[in-house]
Amino acid sequence: MEDNELLKVRLEKIAALKAAGIDLYPNDVRPQNTTAEILAEFGNSAAEALTGITQQFSIAGRLMAVRNFGKAAFVKIQDRKGQIQSYVAKDILSENAFFVFKKLDIGDIIYISGKLFRTKTNELTIEAHDLRLLSKSLHPLPEKWHGLTDVETRYRQRHLDLISSPAVKEIFYRRSRIIQLIRQFMDKQDFLEVETPMMQPRAGGAVARPFKTHHNSLDMDLYLRIAPELYLKRLVTGGMERVYEINRNFRNEGISTFHNPEFTMLEFYRSYATYEDLMSYTEELFAFIASNIFGSLKFTYQGTEIDLSPPWRRISVKDALLQMAGMDKSTLEDHTQALDFARKIGCEVKDTDLLGKVLMAIFDEVVEKKLIQPTFVTNYPVAVSPLSRRSSTDPDIVDRFELYIYGREIANAFSELNDPADQRERFLQQLKERETGNDEAHEMDEDYIHALEYGMPPTAGEGIGIDRLVMLFTDSASIRDVILFPLLRTKQDAGGSINN
Repeated sequence: MEDNELLKVRLEKIAALKAAGIDLYPNDVRPQNTTAEILAEFGNSAAEALTGITQQFSIAGRLMAVRNFGKAAFVKIQDRKGQIQSYVAKDILSENAFFVFKKLDIGDIIYISGKLFRTKTNELTIEAHDLRLLSKSLHPLPEKWHGLTDVETRYRQRHLDLISSPAVKEIFYRRSRIIQLIRQFMDKQDFLEVETPMMQPRAGGAVARPFKTHHNSLDMDLYLRIAPELYLKRLVTGGMERVYEINRNFRNEGISTFHNPEFTMLEFYRSYATYEDLMSYTEELFAFIASNIFGSLKFTYQGTEIDLSPPWRRISVKDALLQMAGMDKSTLEDHTQALDFARKIGCEVKDTDLLGKVLMAIFDEVVEKKLIQPTFVTNYPVAVSPLSRRSSTDPDIVDRFELYIYGREIANAFSELNDPADQRERFLQQLKERETGNDEAHEMDEDYIHALEYGMPPTAGEGIGIDRLVMLFTDSASIRDVILFPLLRTKQDAGGSINN
């Protein structure tokens, strides 16, 4: 009822403005300044100094607050850079402009131009000599002191979240800055940025369940990519020895505080390098970002100090299980004992699961959450690494690492498998797993094997989750806080109206 009354009042104001010939949505305004520019240049200027400035300043933005005194008022205007105060008075504005002002509501987009001065409370203020309405808001904004407190509303109506919470907007400015820094770092290392297909005839490059679609003209099924890996490695085979891509991946999996079905990845490949080289490279990349964001390699995430000072801890999967999961060597090496151990701690494992897969289920359940400071976990089982190069010293493990920070996987890297015969055998093993019901297992990809048969140079590749990286560098607890429009159930499905 209250919302209906507010809407009625605003509609009456619109009718009055239209009757007076006021254009509610003009498009001929070009503000010359931003709030940040004005505050940066004149924020420390004394009142006396401002009186000598004849320049007219103009800004446009959203009306966020009004302190009305009848024939005069102080208002707050918010643009993309921040807020500034303006003084609006009947004896300064034209009759038409003051009429418009009296019909304004919180949330309207307005334009103001005028001179700078300081109030009695010493606040830098624009004395409005001109005022125009640029866009009328029909709905009230969230309560100004608290913003949006309902989490689902924040994600579902991100526009209101951004309007009412400068801290939210700052997260996404920082996200953009982080991606810029990544590109800057990669470009300096002579990597070439490329784009590879989002729709693929086979879901390859990772162990995950894909989204499926259909192309009508070609009458063929396609998959939203789960990873760009197999295409990027084709480029390496073609002579592009250092390539990277920052783009979306799609995995038909559950949603949690650090999983979203649509997410952003940095994936890169470097010829004549090993996974060990990429450990040092990753340390350098993260240090470069942190230094530019924080000016330090130490920062606080969710109340815990994270130290990115290299070298970072390195530990094998088996040593991690021995030291942090309470396993003994015999259990590590015996399939039956490992299955029993996994089931006792609540892992869902099948008798047909290979030993390596069982061990990783235990690792995910017990060890992962204990890896708070940056840690490279190495020597993964072949069974869970269908695209990684086998170790030269142990055929049961691969040259691979995963990076964990604050109990979360941030990056995955390995020396690439470039032996086409071995790759074919790995794919065949994955097909056997699909036959046992594992619909996340890798499909056979004859085209990729054919490309390998032309000779791919020794190469190392890595994928870094951009969303999780941004979570880390913005002290965000949930992945939804760093994705502008995270996937949500529609309101219709939840029992309401049809809105995302």
